[in-house]
Amino acid sequence: MKKALKIIGIVVAALLVVVIAYVAYVLIAYHRLGNGPLTVQGTAESAQAETDRDYTIVSYNIGFGAYEADYGFFMDGGTQSWAWSRERLDANLKKIGAFLKEQNADYYFVQETDTDSTRTYHVDERPYLTDALSGKSYTFAQNFDSPFLFYPFLQPHGASKSGLMTFAAQTITAAERVELPIETGLTKLVDLDRCYSKNRIAVAGGGELVLYNFHLSAYTSDGTIATEQLKKLIDDMEGEYAKGNYCLAGGDFNKDILGDSSVYFGKADVLYTWAQAIPAGTFDGMHVSLVAPIDTTAPVPSCRNADSAYHPGQFVVTIDGFMVSDNIEVLTAVPIDTGFAYSDHNPVRMQFRLTGK
Repeated sequence: MKKALKIIGIVVAALLVVVIAYVAYVLIAYHRLGNGPLTVQGTAESAQAETDRDYTIVSYNIGFGAYEADYGFFMDGGTQSWAWSRERLDANLKKIGAFLKEQNADYYFVQETDTDSTRTYHVDERPYLTDALSGKSYTFAQNFDSPFLFYPFLQPHGASKSGLMTFAAQTITAAERVELPIETGLTKLVDLDRCYSKNRIAVAGGGELVLYNFHLSAYTSDGTIATEQLKKLIDDMEGEYAKGNYCLAGGDFNKDILGDSSVYFGKADVLYTWAQAIPAGTFDGMHVSLVAPIDTTAPVPSCRNADSAYHPGQFVVTIDGFMVSDNIEVLTAVPIDTGFAYSDHNPVRMQFRLTGK
């Protein structure tokens, strides 16, 4: 009996050492990437943007290429932690690239593009996009460089490297990665290293078009950090507008930018609280306004909660959209209904023009 208890004690002690070592590894390996310049690549169709000309932009969170319509992610209440298979990942990324090319937009903001992640078999997903969107200048801003997450135990999520890709029909003259605030507690270990990508394009006649690509926090304790991130982004846009520049931001707010999406899409069979409304007054007195894509005649959400395969009654919401400065006129802004075939998000599309001085 004593021998059995001793063996059990040794096993428990060994497991405890492993757990402590793993926790120490995660805490020590955690780091933030900071601010810095981004490398501009690709060859654009023209050198400058123009005023009083119609342009189109598409923003799309591609869910690291894994969120097909039958996919449920473990952090959203589902069971999957990797893409279904490398073969299905490859096929889905090709479909995403083809879809974006068909949009024939002037600008693209893409979020959750993996470069070297366990969950996506260490496939660099950037070439799928750059090959499809040739004739554009582009940048990549990394916003995820996580240590190995040993959960779920049967298929650990692993380590992840991912980021934001911005494409433009004109030459991006300069670009930078700007760090956003994140929570300081243990929640930061499951969040991205939040940032936004800031890209500059010369405008004929003077000034610059400043493009902001972002992906705000979702997995937070109370949602206030995402609001702080949004305020920092708006302040940056206000500063550029004061210099005479045109400011356009787009991406994943991780907030219900319709205020209450259930008004348009109905109540879900399971309700979630992670997509809070943007606090009232956020844009009061600002030269920046929110553009929430919606077609009221045929409402389409921009995101589903991937707690299971996509089905009628699943929690859906619009969290993807744009912000523009007062010198940009918005012509249309609508989600594109893909039926969540390639991602847990539907892309959103906006037509606009720079109105001049």
